[in-house]
Amino acid sequence: MSEDLLGKWALNLMLINVSTRRFGRAVRLPGGDISAAKGTGVSKSAVSRRFVALSAERMAEWMAADLSKLDLLIIQIDGIHIEEDLMLLAAVGIDGDGGKHPLGVIEGATENTAVAQARLDNLVGRGLDPKVGCLFIIDGAKALSKAIRKTFGRHTPIQRCQVHKARNITERLAKPLHASVRKALRQAWELDDAEKAEKLIRNLARRLEREAPGVSASILEGIDEILTVTRLGLPVELRRSLACTNIIENMNGTIRQVCRNVKRWRDAKMVLRWTGAAMLEAAKGFRRSRPTGNYRSCAAPWPPIKPNTPATLTLNSNPRPRSLVNQ
Repeated sequence: MSEDLLGKWALNLMLINVSTRRFGRAVRLPGGDISAAKGTGVSKSAVSRRFVALSAERMAEWMAADLSKLDLLIIQIDGIHIEEDLMLLAAVGIDGDGGKHPLGVIEGATENTAVAQARLDNLVGRGLDPKVGCLFIIDGAKALSKAIRKTFGRHTPIQRCQVHKARNITERLAKPLHASVRKALRQAWELDDAEKAEKLIRNLARRLEREAPGVSASILEGIDEILTVTRLGLPVELRRSLACTNIIENMNGTIRQVCRNVKRWRDAKMVLRWTGAAMLEAAKGFRRSRPTGNYRSCAAPWPPIKPNTPATLTLNSNPRPRSLVNQ
């Protein structure tokens, strides 16, 4: 069996959690299992070397890939915590047809401004034009929001994940308040009118001022970014898809599954190799974002969103690209 084929086989089997010790049993030929004798290339150490070499090669190619031809409209960014002093910042893009693309990953000690800026600089350096507006969807990290506005402009539309927001709020409240608070937030998320949605959220914050003053302030924190998809006037189904970081969270789930057999991380380089391979593996199962169809026809170019400034989307039956109009 050729070295290239064994290397690819080793990579694929390790990505589906086959350990290096069992590689010889997993590789079959018409005549039966490959012998485990020395020199056959299926020993634990040989398989590990092949995986390291091939995953490093693919990681280098992927992190240098040109992004200028992807027609990206939406970018989701989220952190993956590996160890106490090591986290990864990953990015996934959605193009004008709803196709999803893993864009890369970068390491850092914490999810601070320097790491966030390095993540964005890498995307720009590979062809993402900062002058072409993108909608950014994040988990709510202030450092990431600051870096996005510094790189892409003060009024770049940023949507904070509503799922993270609701979970952070309810986790700080007494259980008897959970149902009513979740209901109020859900009603606000579903409204088509951003002003009415903001009013509902502010009313909820006022109701909680006595029972949980700290939570009340947390509800209002970042209120302009939590309603961005509503201010853009997007269709309901598209709004639900883009109001949270579920797309990148699903990819993170694949990363955890692929890496579960790793007992000890030797260094950040090893973490990046495994994570990069896992992200490319997750991309094989990506489906087009719902609603399926041409995102470009209903969601581009994104307008600059200023605080408390609603925006509506001009939609018609013409399939050509349309523009968003600030009001």
